[in-house]
Amino acid sequence: MKIAVVGTGYVGLVTGTCFAETGNNVICVDIDADKVEKMRSGVVPIYEPHLDVLFERNIKQGRLAFTTDLAGAIRGAKIIFLALPTPPGEDGSADLSYILGVAKQLGSMITEYTVIVDKSTVPVGTADKVTAALAENLSPELFDVVSNPEFLREGYAVDDFLKPDRVVIGTSSDKAREVMGNLYKPYVRQGNPIIFMDEKSAELTKYAANSFLATKITFMNEIANFCEKVGADVDMVRIGIGSDTRIGKRFLFPGIGYGGSCFPKDVQALSKSGKEFGYNFEILDSVMEVNEKQKTIIVPKINEYFKGDLKGKKIALWGLAFKPDTDDIREAPALYIINELLEAGANIVAFDPEAMNNVKAIYGDKITFASNCDETIVDADALVIATEWQVFRNPNFDLLAEKMNNKVIFDGRNLYDTEDMKSKGFYYSSIGRILVGG
Repeated sequence: MKIAVVGTGYVGLVTGTCFAETGNNVICVDIDADKVEKMRSGVVPIYEPHLDVLFERNIKQGRLAFTTDLAGAIRGAKIIFLALPTPPGEDGSADLSYILGVAKQLGSMITEYTVIVDKSTVPVGTADKVTAALAENLSPELFDVVSNPEFLREGYAVDDFLKPDRVVIGTSSDKAREVMGNLYKPYVRQGNPIIFMDEKSAELTKYAANSFLATKITFMNEIANFCEKVGADVDMVRIGIGSDTRIGKRFLFPGIGYGGSCFPKDVQALSKSGKEFGYNFEILDSVMEVNEKQKTIIVPKINEYFKGDLKGKKIALWGLAFKPDTDDIREAPALYIINELLEAGANIVAFDPEAMNNVKAIYGDKITFASNCDETIVDADALVIATEWQVFRNPNFDLLAEKMNNKVIFDGRNLYDTEDMKSKGFYYSSIGRILVGG
């Protein structure tokens, strides 16, 4: 099957590469000529585990190609995926201008029956808008618009695509249903479901899923904050409630808030969409408010330790990406922490295995970037952990004690055992657990 994927961002690139991996002929379209040229030469523009192997293999075997020519890319394509950005507008609503703009172009280019798939995360009613944009210049019998939301976790996206928990396909067309069902058959051989529904339900399913997970994270962060007030241990609480199968163990780890390209944008967009239809998502408004505070909840603890004087203090910062196994820094809590520490006059030396170049583009020489973990801690007055990369989980604590000015750790991801930190003589402040050394 020939497939065109319009947009080579995170979703588009993973989608195109993984479809090529199962034998489809995929051509990805992007308006950025430099980016297209780099991808043609085998350069993967994002960091995502295992993606590079599939990317290189499918380019080499001729199943994956890249172009800036939209008309040429869609010629003969059975399916066209729209994987375009939907950034939040000033009012929080999803900006559909990229999707609708491409839809209008496609309306003048398509000459035979084609399934147009909204792969981007879009508000309820977008399929109707895309249909209307296409219909301006295209006969209705030549296309169907399908909503097929992605459920990809950054850091696990390849596995999530190749072995999905479920595939959601929103369509009212039997013809489109057959095409999409055949496309996804290779990915559900173990029996996981392809769930067919109407377009609006599919659109809402993605927003509802991400908003629920964001709510679950935020609830646990509030419990963690309360644990600190009453002297409870959030790890014990987490284990206690996570053993209830109605709640489950996942997304119960407290920390310094959620970030990334999905949760912040999707929660905001669903809340805004509700208001447009006269419904107020009070829970989601609270989730956004709490999460915004949670991103910098560690900063007052740092200020308290240094008695309000951070000027000239050297802070080692481990982790810049919003989560491990990605170079994505969108809405990363680390950036919020950096801003407040810089404003307070601190000097920051940071390390992240993948995200440093992206952060350098923002801060330049305002902060120092180290080549490894150990380099950050030399003469550091405190260590702050903002991302739970595996490389941070088992540091050489003797080296930390030797190289740092103070044996002080502010852990926003609860990586270490509090009793262990106590036995090693560290001042250790984490989220929702006892303060060690205070």
